[in-house]
Amino acid sequence: MIDTIIQGDCLEIMPSIPDSSIDLTVTSPPYDNLRKYNGYTFDFEGIAKELFRVTKPGGVVVWVVGDATIDGSETGTSFKQALYFKEIGFKLHDTMIWNKGAFSAVGALQTRYAPVFEYMFVLCKDSIKTFNPIKDHVNRCAGEKIRGAKRTSDGKLKPKSANSNKGNIIQSNGQRFNIWNINPVKNNIFGHPAPFSEQLAADHILSWSNPGDIILDPMCGSGTTCKMAKYHDRRFIGIEISEEYCEIARKRIAAIPINLNQFSFTESQKKIEA
Repeated sequence: MIDTIIQGDCLEIMPSIPDSSIDLTVTSPPYDNLRKYNGYTFDFEGIAKELFRVTKPGGVVVWVVGDATIDGSETGTSFKQALYFKEIGFKLHDTMIWNKGAFSAVGALQTRYAPVFEYMFVLCKDSIKTFNPIKDHVNRCAGEKIRGAKRTSDGKLKPKSANSNKGNIIQSNGQRFNIWNINPVKNNIFGHPAPFSEQLAADHILSWSNPGDIILDPMCGSGTTCKMAKYHDRRFIGIEISEEYCEIARKRIAAIPINLNQFSFTESQKKIEA
């Protein structure tokens, strides 16, 4: 199954994956039926239980999801799903935000502000094993020396000597925060109604896994997670119920050359790679 795109219902395919064998899952399900995925639906609770079974201790599931607005109210499906993941044993390691930018706003918004983000729930089985923080946050005080004292939990200042980094030079780039500003890709650009952002998938793969790890996407759509896993020297398993989307995913993955220096990427991704 490794390094393949498998056509079928993920709830029928995933039982073939051994217990505690997946290092990282990165997926974005078709939430609240906002888009028609060739008429297919999915059983969230069944998939969640299978994800817990196949995830290694210390492994991570990144669940990217949002909410529809129905009859004037957001559904809250994202929160319900996050809480269910906790009920079955996952730890909610981080609630991250994908800020998709102003141009993603849609609709005649006469009674509410434009929705431009989705949740990225980072779920962990037991204590997290891998974290490779992306450091591309520009420090305003870059080049200055670290000074001052740390504060205790009650807000009082510790002696200046308590700051073991005092005197060190502040680096130009610091660790990224948990709100990620990444533009989405255009709908139907690969023949899929809602293709996943390559940079978003890549950044999660880099953050929560190491080369050689196995990356799963049980609803892989046009194959972005699997493509980025291969690009970053990880193994992958992609499952997709639509044969049409499977073929799109296979072609995108096959297009990655053996010599990655020949691979044409977006300028933003080149910056991350640098």
